[in-house]
Amino acid sequence: VRGPVRNALTGVLDSAPAPTSKERVKENAPLTDTAPYEVLDTFEDIEIRRYPPLILATVLGQGDDSQFGQLFRYIAGNNRTNHKIAMTTPVITSERVAMTAPVISDGASMSFVIPQKYTPDTVPEPVDERVRIETVPERKVAVVRFNGYARPKTVEKKTELLLREVQKANLATLGDAFLMRYNAPFTPGFLRRNEIGIEVREVVLQW
Repeated sequence: VRGPVRNALTGVLDSAPAPTSKERVKENAPLTDTAPYEVLDTFEDIEIRRYPPLILATVLGQGDDSQFGQLFRYIAGNNRTNHKIAMTTPVITSERVAMTAPVISDGASMSFVIPQKYTPDTVPEPVDERVRIETVPERKVAVVRFNGYARPKTVEKKTELLLREVQKANLATLGDAFLMRYNAPFTPGFLRRNEIGIEVREVVLQW
């Protein structure tokens, strides 16, 4: 099992400054949609889930506040979509993309999940070149859930718990752990849903 999640995996939404009037998320509201998954197994406080392929909008290697702002502006309309419309084709327009939970982050990146109605061919193209669109294939993920603010010490503690239980279950991990948050920035702590996840696979014993 890999070591604990990197220290930069902290509560981005907790520390972000108040958005501008154009970027403000409705206070206390959950994100509009949730990425689908199937629960395959549960043990202790851990769920093993199967996620279908997901399309993500991702920003790499910048400060947390900057990453969130760039991604929010992308889903709010800072993007290009090409549609064949009578008169002139293609017509380049902005399209507002519904915000889908969770917001995913690790020490190197932050991602917004793109709604299921989009495909790699129809997802709006980012205007900001720092936002990239990527497709994550179907995968199994071990997850531990917790409420409240995703503060560094809490994230570290829950990550250690997750890795410990995954090891007990004889599962191998792939990549690093990541933080998933499901609520708008102004949601009170007791209403917040947070999760730590890590991709897993079963260990095949060689005899």
